[in-house]
This record gives sequence, C-alpha cells and structure tokens, in this order.
Amino acid sequence: MMMNDSSLTVNGVAETANLGLCDVALERAIERTGSLPGMVCLYGPSGWGKSVAATHVACRRRAYYVQAKSVWTKKHTLTAILHEMGIQPGRTIPEMLDQAAEELAISGRPLIVDEMDHMVEKNLVELIRDLYESSQAPILLIGEEQLPTKLKRWERFHGRILSWVPAQGVTLSDAQKLLPLYAPGLEIADDLLEHLVSISGGSVRRVAVNLELIHDVAGASGMTQLDKHSWGRRELYTGEAPKRRLA
Repeated sequence: MMMNDSSLTVNGVAETANLGLCDVALERAIERTGSLPGMVCLYGPSGWGKSVAATHVACRRRAYYVQAKSVWTKKHTLTAILHEMGIQPGRTIPEMLDQAAEELAISGRPLIVDEMDHMVEKNLVELIRDLYESSQAPILLIGEEQLPTKLKRWERFHGRILSWVPAQGVTLSDAQKLLPLYAPGLEIADDLLEHLVSISGGSVRRVAVNLELIHDVAGASGMTQLDKHSWGRRELYTGEAPKRRLA
C-alpha cells in the first residue's frame, strides 16, 4: 500500500500516537474533579516525540510551556515561567513564585514542564509542587523513562500525580503520518515504512531522519515511488555509530 496523505498532519505537525497521549493526559488533569490531584506525567525514552507533542498540545490547550535546562536554578525556573506568561519577574524568589501561582490560578491555564529530569537533578521538584499547591492548576510533566522512579524520592510530590502515561514507541501509523512532512511528494510502500519502524528502536526521530534520507536519495535518482525491494541494500540510519572499515 502506498501512502502520502497530508490530512494526517495538522499545522505542520504529525498527529502521532504520542501527541494523542499527551493531549489526553493534560485533558485528564484539566477535567478532574476537585478532590483529585492535578499533575500528570508523560514519560519515555529520548527521541520518541514527547517534546514535539508537548509544544503542539501547549498551543492546542493554551498551556504555558517551559523546557527545563540542566543549569537552571529556582530563579531561572521561575523567570522562564513568568517570561512565558508575559509577566515581569519580581525581585525575590518567593515573590516570583506567588506571581506565577496567581497567574495559573486566575487564568485557569495549564502548565507544561518539559525535561522534568533536570528539575529532579537540580533538586527543584519541591518548587514545582509549591506552584501546584498554590494554584491547583493542571500541570503536565514530561521526562525520560526513569522519571517516575526518580520522583519516588519526593513522596509528597509523587502522591499528587493523577496519572502516569508511558509514551508509545513509533508505529506504522505514525510513520504514515510523518511521511508527508519528511518525504513530501514521495510514495513509500508500507513494507519499507514497517522496516523503518522496526529498526528505529521506537524513536520517532529516527524514522523522520530515514524518511528525509529516502527523500533525498529518491530525488537524486528521479524516483517517485519506493518499496523495500526497490530501496534494496542502501544504508539507513539506526542510531549506531558506523563501524570502522578495515583497510
């Protein structure tokens, strides 16, 4: 089966399974009853499309979105959140925390914290909990595969997670939706797409890289349709470093 359907993308973003999971996770926190906790966590390996999904869902849900950095302190974290909110940061950390919490409470808008693992490593987890406790706003945390295990150290924080949502490895359906973005105008059969999925290790990013590679090769060769047989033994990206060739 050949597949190239631009309707599978919205605003230049493929509607992958993890985008749907991310959206449902945040919706769960937004629509929760008052007695339930309001934080949710989407976690999974690097390259599985979590951040792309989060930025798209942030636009869809009008959420404030910040991507944590490894060098952030409490001040940097709150400054970034307030900048996203369009608010001039106060002079002290407590003042900035109150500003951010007040905006979340009044606006009713969710907060998405991407790369939450950096918050864990910098011992900033309680800062996020303070934001939640002060605002009761829906908060979506995004991190790597071991994030739920890491957060067990903070029992009061861990207990306020409404839902733990594991990201899903890339699927054939995802590959079909990525096709018009990374190989526009090219028809690729499902057997070749399935091969890309099988060698990806679950990574959406690797499938996207290989689609671009196939698109470039096809363009240079004048091909408009490809399947696994016609691709043949040409190399594909697997994430592994190439082996040294012996003289």
